[in-house]
Amino acid sequence: MRFSNKNNELDMLHGSLADKILLFAMPLAASMILQQIFNSADIAVIGRFESAQALAAVGSNGPTINLFVNLFVGMSLGANVLSASFIGRNEKDRICEVVNTSMTLALISGLVLLIIGVATAVPLLVFMNTPSDVMDLAVLYLRLYFLGMPFIMIYNFGAAILRSKGDSRRPLFCLTLSGIINVILNLIFVIVFKMGVAGVAIATAISNGVSAIMILRYLAGEREPFKFTFKSWLKAKIKLNKNHLIMILKIGLPAGVQGMLFSISNICIQQAINIFGAYASAGSAAAMGFDFLTFYFVNAFTQAAVTFTSQNYAAGDIARCKRVYNLSMLLSVGFTALACIICYIFRYELIGFFTDNQEALEHGVIRMVHAVLFIWMCNLYEITGGAMRGMGWSVLPAVLILLGCCAFRLIWVYALPFMWLGDFASLMNIYPYSWIITSCMALSSYYLYVRPRAFRKLKILK
Repeated sequence: MRFSNKNNELDMLHGSLADKILLFAMPLAASMILQQIFNSADIAVIGRFESAQALAAVGSNGPTINLFVNLFVGMSLGANVLSASFIGRNEKDRICEVVNTSMTLALISGLVLLIIGVATAVPLLVFMNTPSDVMDLAVLYLRLYFLGMPFIMIYNFGAAILRSKGDSRRPLFCLTLSGIINVILNLIFVIVFKMGVAGVAIATAISNGVSAIMILRYLAGEREPFKFTFKSWLKAKIKLNKNHLIMILKIGLPAGVQGMLFSISNICIQQAINIFGAYASAGSAAAMGFDFLTFYFVNAFTQAAVTFTSQNYAAGDIARCKRVYNLSMLLSVGFTALACIICYIFRYELIGFFTDNQEALEHGVIRMVHAVLFIWMCNLYEITGGAMRGMGWSVLPAVLILLGCCAFRLIWVYALPFMWLGDFASLMNIYPYSWIITSCMALSSYYLYVRPRAFRKLKILK
């Protein structure tokens, strides 16, 4: 295995694949899982030391936050793919411009998110049918949370650059340390200073600042062409390369729009959940953390599929691209299914950790049984979409997910009579059904349309 501890670079173009995919994906999965555990500390601390209304205010803001964040985090995937492609083509001299362009985009997007989030907090929460007894707390939490958006963007774009060369370990360390700080500050601000939802929001913003500073320090210590410092950035003649920006947006914008539309559908689902009252919202918020927890295995192996495919496709290695897809799918399904089963077996204990209210507990368990248990199915379209993006096909997977996971869910929420039946479980069935539909469309498109054309293009170029 070609992995240099000195430069933290993983050789994705030669040698064995399964161990390298694991070496890339598992630290990434661990970083996202740790981040979710630390984020869940917000909910746990609020749920245990504040009211159910405070718990609902923090938990129900998740879809709203993701609505904005996913658009720009998706763009960071474009930076990953572009940088990885230059590595595959052995054009490392062009990566420096990618780094400068990516970090400029990170700063701009972070400031834009901060302004939009603060300005639109009230109308968004009104649109989501946020209960009146939760509204003031939810607005306060959302506005304070968005103060840390520039830090979140800097971290994500910086981490994307490191991961393009196979370094997923140092981003893990950044999130681990910042997460520990987040938990400690949560306890201090909520228990000691009685700051409630404001305390957990401020703690999150501070911890995001720590992760951003750490990722910048790592980039500053890199060798060229991955090195980045604000001093060299200010002196650089080109801070935003037009051609690189177009490529980043071409790859990353569809992924970002996909994530944003995905969040819109989840906001509509949250709107429906809120109809069942504060306890349903609180229970769903507690279970939602385990949605994310299990999905992070999917996300990690998807990013592995994107990065490995990008390098090997750029290098013209068709056989290796096929092996990357097969191994990423096999490994991801295995790890995700195991996580889903564990969550199902211990569902009462896990939800009970966040709330001792019986009604909230029962709603959380329903979400665990009808949604979390089946998240392993997301691999079928996410890994497939990742392979498409690694070969330069970014719009198609976004459209498929838009139709299967977004449009279908909107029809389910607004056209079916679950609200009149008052059946929370029927609402939760929206998840597995949408995953089945999206997976069928993605797999057929990949095998019958995208892969034959992408590989034929490589053969022509050879």
